[in-house]
Amino acid sequence: MRYSSLAGLLFNLLLLGGVLRAAEVPKVGDPAPAFTLNGLDDSTVRLADFTTRGSVVLVVLRGWPGYQCPLCDRQVNEFIAARGAFAEAKTQVIFVYPGPAADLQSRAAEFRTMKGREWPAEYRYALDPDYAMVRAYGLRWDAPRETAYPSTFVIDASGMVRWAKVSHGHGDRAKAADVVGALKISAGR
Repeated sequence: MRYSSLAGLLFNLLLLGGVLRAAEVPKVGDPAPAFTLNGLDDSTVRLADFTTRGSVVLVVLRGWPGYQCPLCDRQVNEFIAARGAFAEAKTQVIFVYPGPAADLQSRAAEFRTMKGREWPAEYRYALDPDYAMVRAYGLRWDAPRETAYPSTFVIDASGMVRWAKVSHGHGDRAKAADVVGALKISAGR
């Protein structure tokens, strides 16, 4: 058997065996896939470091699809306005900004300060160059001028997903008030 035929046979066996399946979006009750990303300031943002301290709200933005997303801008501003409610719920908030690695850091810095926006010091802002985290969560929106499905997850201290909203379009984003409500329900309040 020739090498190319053997390689093709091996590929088909792996594909049929389910080894090459795409990641699925974690559902309520599933463990949240672990990730380690860099913050805009080059700090390390590791999900496990945050869940050991309590609940986490993970917001996956569209990032850089070739422009700054106005719906991401609105969603971020809403979460910033609700910072007191997240602090009261003793919940950490992590935003993930995905996109192609080239210029991602400068685009993320531009988004962070858009329209004079000031981020709460306690909110983490992480970069996902080349979509490693987005792919692990099954959120890669692989279409022209797209990056990731905008999504929000509430992850508890044990690393389990307790609430999730995935938007398969530009709108229909998680509202800060809905996430705060989900946090209260999961905390039994």
